[in-house]
Amino acid sequence: MNANQSSREKALTLEQRIARLEARTEIRELVARYCFTVDERDVEGIGQCFTRNGCFRSLDGVMNATGRDVVVAQFHGRFAVLGPSNHFTHDHIIEFDERDTARATGLVNSHAEVVRNDAPMLASLRYHDEYRFEDGRWRFEARTLSFFYYLRPADYPQAMGDILRNRAYEKPQSADFPESVPSWHRYYQEHPRP
Repeated sequence: MNANQSSREKALTLEQRIARLEARTEIRELVARYCFTVDERDVEGIGQCFTRNGCFRSLDGVMNATGRDVVVAQFHGRFAVLGPSNHFTHDHIIEFDERDTARATGLVNSHAEVVRNDAPMLASLRYHDEYRFEDGRWRFEARTLSFFYYLRPADYPQAMGDILRNRAYEKPQSADFPESVPSWHRYYQEHPRP
């Protein structure tokens, strides 16, 4: 939490602060529910995680669906190549929109153990989220997936030093982060490696 956000939180009434705590808990439960519904192939549950006009996309552009039914159809396509999976979430930052009490944004660190095209794979990923309170609960209005790596366990030692860490597809692709993040570029421009 930055200093500005901390001072805004203090300016809220006790009721508003309690409502934010409740919303924060509900949003964290939404993120956990998403993992369970994906792993259990509960497509109805997946659909209920998204707003009616919600979207799910990947930073590499492979996935890009808007509208609850289209998002669910996209997951059917993903499940065609996936076997068992186990998704985990770790750090989660939630920021509330000061102008719209039914909107928040979030950043989620996550990883997954999956079987893709009959091969076990590991993935380290981030979700850039937009949340909306719709029909009495918090849902994803937008969820964008990005990868630090997606690879076979045996490739882990060699792949970690290579920008081509996304090996989910036939041809390896560049990782989505951190090399593409502006602060990463700026740091190494100012502090070149020897």
